[in-house]
Parts: sequence; C-alpha cells; structure tokens
Amino acid sequence: MTGSVNADTPARIPRWQTVGTRVIMLILRQWLLIGMGVVCALAYFFPNVAKHGGIIKSEYSVMYGVIAIIFLVSGLSIPRQKLFMQLLNWRLHLVVQIISFLFIPALVLAVVHIILACDPSRHIDRAVLAGYIFTACIPTTIASNVVMTRAAGGDDAAALVEVLLANILGPFVTAAWTVALIPKTAEFDVWRYGGGSLSSMYKDVFQQLGLSVLLPLFVGQLVRWTWPDQTSSVIQKTKLPKLASACMLLLIWTTFSSCFATGALQTLSVPSVIFVVFFNIGLYIALTGVCFFTSRPPKFLSPQSWSKAMPKSMPPEETIAVCFCGPAKSTALGIPLLYAMWAPIDLYTKAKTSVPVLLYTTEQICVAHFFVQLFRRWHARIIEKEDVEQGHQHEDEQQMTGTSMESRGILVGDGHERN
Repeated sequence: MTGSVNADTPARIPRWQTVGTRVIMLILRQWLLIGMGVVCALAYFFPNVAKHGGIIKSEYSVMYGVIAIIFLVSGLSIPRQKLFMQLLNWRLHLVVQIISFLFIPALVLAVVHIILACDPSRHIDRAVLAGYIFTACIPTTIASNVVMTRAAGGDDAAALVEVLLANILGPFVTAAWTVALIPKTAEFDVWRYGGGSLSSMYKDVFQQLGLSVLLPLFVGQLVRWTWPDQTSSVIQKTKLPKLASACMLLLIWTTFSSCFATGALQTLSVPSVIFVVFFNIGLYIALTGVCFFTSRPPKFLSPQSWSKAMPKSMPPEETIAVCFCGPAKSTALGIPLLYAMWAPIDLYTKAKTSVPVLLYTTEQICVAHFFVQLFRRWHARIIEKEDVEQGHQHEDEQQMTGTSMESRGILVGDGHERN
C-alpha cells in the first residue's frame, strides 16, 4: 500500500529548480535588452569591426542587408488592404509629421537657448548643442519603430507608411530647417556656414531608401499577393517577426561602433556626456507622452462645449504606431546628411556633433523596449474592455428583444380576450 501511494504521488520539484526556471524565463523575455548590452560591449572593445567602413562594411551589410530583411518581413506580414488604408489616413500623417518636424525642433531649440543663457562657462560643448538641433530636424528612424510597433501589438502598416513619408520628406526638410534654427551667435558660425554639398547625399539616401526599404517591401507584398495562405502559414511557423527584432541588435552594434571609433564620445567633457545621456531619456519619454495624448486626448481636457470640436481618439493600434514613430530619429539619414552638410568642417568637430544623433537613436531603442511591454498590456486591457462592453450591449439587446416579444404577446392576448 505504501509503495503504491508513493508511486502515484508526483515527485516534488526542488525549489532551486523552480527559481532557476523563473530566472531563465526572465532572461529569455529580456533577450533583446541583454543583446543590446552585449553588442554595446562588442562595439566598445572592437569598434573597427562594425564601424562605417570597417571590417564587415556595415554601410552595406547592415544599412542595406539588415534593413532589407526587416522590410521584407513587413512586406510579407502586412495585408495590402491595410497598407492602402493607412496611405489615405491624413490625420495619422499630420500628427506624426508635425510632431517630428515642427514640435520636436521647437522644443529642442527652446532647451538649447535655455542652456546658452544658463551656461556662459560652456560646460556643455557647443558641438553637442548644434548636434541636438540637427537631431531634432531629422526624420523618424527607418526600421526600429516598425519592429517595436509590431511587437507592442500596434498597427505596423501605419508605422511603415509614416517611415516612408518621413524619409522622403527628410532630405529636403532637414538641411534647410537645421540651418534656419542654428543660433545666430559667433560660436555657432562654423555650423551655420558649413558649406557642404548635398547632391551626393541625396543620391545615397534615396538609393538606400529604394534598395533597402521599397524594393524588399514590394517583393514581400508581391509574394503575399501571389500566395496569401502559404505566406501566412510560413510566417506563423517560422516566427519571422522575431528575426526582424534580432536585426535591430546589428543596427545598434553598427551605431555604437561608429560612435566609439571616432573617439568623440570619449573626449567630450563629463558634464556634456551626462547631459546627453539623461536628456535623451527624458526627451524620449516626454515625447512619447505628447504623442499618446495627441492621439487620444483625455476627456478632462475637453470641456462639454468643446467635446464636439475635439478630434476623436485614434484606435489603440494607431496610437501605438504614433508613439513609436513620433519621438524616433534616424541615423540612416542623419549621419550621411550631417557629414554632407558640414563637409568642410574638421572630422573631430563633425564627430562631436554626431554624438547626440548616435546616442539618442541608440537610447530610444533601449527605452522603447520598455514601452513595448507597457503598450502591449495597455492594448490588451483596451481590447478586454471593448469585449466586455460588446458583451453587455449584446445582453441588453437580447433583453430588449425579449421584452418586446413579451409585450407583443400581451397585446395579442388582450386582443383575443376582447374579441
């Protein structure tokens, strides 16, 4: 009897195994964040491997090959009806592009002038301030916001359309807008009269946009149109969107390698480095909040008399896309444009000016990784709330139908009695 009882009783799992399993699962869930730390360390110790013009020729292998993989996956995953619908979504275009090209430059310019007024001793390097004005004027990043939007359960078609629109406008808007906003003081003359030629930059930027974004997107859509069921099945079985997330690690590796290879980050003053690191985090969080409340205006901000004039809240999926596209900035366009605009300036000054671009675009991915978790939970709660409301509405309709049937029966019964 004792033996049979012991045989039927399941063996207790040791506590250390349970704790170990939880730790492993936590690590697996945070694989992207851990991967960021690994590639940053590799970039620091071996910057010549993945820098621009380095051993792996990252300007081609990563900036073309890796980004092409990301947009091929997007082309295979997004239904064409969804893509065309977002192309006509004018409110989405206005919100994202106004925040990206107008609101952010205005905010950053105000901060720069505050620093100039409060820092006569020049503790913050003026190259960093010029770099921030430039960073504020460049368009949204090409790849990471599409990947993050998809991971958070947002509308990746909306993110993709905004990426294309912003990076087509960017080469024409950024250069003139940056020069117009540079402070009119002698210490910024070197950036205001850079004198670089942009013709080669335009060629390189649109070549990259065509080969690494538009062509893979078209190929992916063509495959999806031709074999829709088979494509959906392959995507579900192979988890291709995970591959797109892994590709972001290569983008971060390349960005940090170029930053460390120039030596600009290491030679900046300590106050400048501290300011850049923490200002980037605060700026990205604040801009995400602006994007969220612009997409879904809170009810307490719209009095009853204004409620009809206030724009309606965007769907949660589009809101997530706006929150990842609006605050983001692109090194793919930013770095080539910076070096083309200020070609006559010495390499060291250009490298220091590029630090805000390089660090902001890297930190935005790190911070966005946490926003993915928050938006995923928020989206799930919204969907659950809508399902509950629809269920209550369905129950109310059934009760009303039953009540009306009963009232009809009473009326019919009364009619018979009267007859």
